Amino acid sequence: MRRVSLRLGRAGAALTAVALALVPGTAFAQRGGGSSQGSTTDTGGGREGTSLVSRVVYSGATAGTQGGGGGDGGGLQPVGDWTPPACWYEPRSAAEFRDYVETMYDDTVNTPGQHSYAKSAVGMFRNEYKDGTYENYNLDKKDEGNWWVAVRDEDRSMEPEAQACDRKPFWVENGDPVPVENAITPEVLAELAYSRVELPATEVTLRPEGNTKVNLPTWAWLDKARFKETSVTAAIAVGGLNIQATTTAQPVSLKLEPGTPDAETYPASGECAIDDDGSIGEPYARGKADRTPPCGLKYLRSSGDGTFELRATVTWDITWTGTGGTGGDLPDGTFGNEQAVTVQEIQAINR
Repeated sequence: MRRVSLRLGRAGAALTAVALALVPGTAFAQRGGGSSQGSTTDTGGGREGTSLVSRVVYSGATAGTQGGGGGDGGGLQPVGDWTPPACWYEPRSAAEFRDYVETMYDDTVNTPGQHSYAKSAVGMFRNEYKDGTYENYNLDKKDEGNWWVAVRDEDRSMEPEAQACDRKPFWVENGDPVPVENAITPEVLAELAYSRVELPATEVTLRPEGNTKVNLPTWAWLDKARFKETSVTAAIAVGGLNIQATTTAQPVSLKLEPGTPDAETYPASGECAIDDDGSIGEPYARGKADRTPPCGLKYLRSSGDGTFELRATVTWDITWTGTGGTGGDLPDGTFGNEQAVTVQEIQAINR
């Protein structure tokens, strides 16, 4: 579950630490689940209770929509140092921003036993937008622009990247550029969708299944019906902004790691490329016993009383398209699982 909350920036360290913590009923932007059906998972939100949450809505292959795998599916792990945004900026109407600040103020000052520094901090923040730098939350300009506020991915709230969006809510006139990095755009939406892509469990089919034998080639393949193009769409419609982006993951290869150095892989690199028909590897069939598997492995010693942990990792090529003809590539992603393999000695009887 991903909790996304409003960050108030440098309105004083006490305000950021205290005001957010004191707002009751902090809303959650769920990753999957909820009341969604099939592949139309809605994980966005607006104003829920007394908290502003992200207005980005996700649909497609998000958590809970892949089925199967016993819950072993998971998200993309980017190749390299890149990660999706941990925080970003979204627009809010003047009325919505006013309601949030006023409710937060009332809740803070009216909470029994509340510390005076918390009341002071939230009061200073309120005054800036009500009677200070701005007047009455710019309600008289409600049709001329929007407030822009920072939200963050609470699953990554302790990462330095989540603290980067530290600017206080600011006003932007319609048509003017938003003067911050990570202001919501089709590309940012595509990057957010990247982190919501849910992939099927990477459990390869092996032949022989169950137990394999020392020095016996074992065939490996993936079900092409499950390992196919997968996509998530992220969209936002708020404050006159109506944009979306679709991030698509396409499987390109399967990496086999036997779980012991006493093994060989086919091909020798352990990297099985995707075939023209979308399959990875080739199913074993009667009559292929003397052939070398196009994708597989051979164990050179027994696993004894235990097992070897075979790790199968699929690499996915990631592209995106968005509003206004935008689009491009995002870093490749991987996802893998481990499965136990028992390797036995071939027993021979001498007479």
